[in-house]
Amino acid sequence: QVQLMESGGGLVEAGGSLTLSCAASRSMFSIDTMGWDRQAPGKQRESVASIGSGGGTNYTTSVKGRFTISRDNAKNTVYLQMNSLKPEDTAVYYCTLAGKPRSFSVTHTYWGQGTQVTVSS
Repeated sequence: QVQLMESGGGLVEAGGSLTLSCAASRSMFSIDTMGWDRQAPGKQRESVASIGSGGGTNYTTSVKGRFTISRDNAKNTVYLQMNSLKPEDTAVYYCTLAGKPRSFSVTHTYWGQGTQVTVSS
């Protein structure tokens, strides 16, 4: 069973920065895409950023230029550096991972438990 362990959420003032981290609980045969989703109160969950196995990245428009996603393949870890935070970034942030635990596995998608990010105005 693969679990994703998130850390780094918290309370920050507008304009501040936070870095989220997420590590898989066990080694994986292969990891395709890693990323972060978020869900604000009363809103649908949205994809914030993702990074492929080759390092290609995608960002939702509202965070471009402010957030940076990166990964450490040796540690099965993904990071989200969040700068110039705004109150509208307040949400629960979920780590996502798509990969194969074993060589004979099909690709599974896993989600973390979520970490709260609150940005005060």
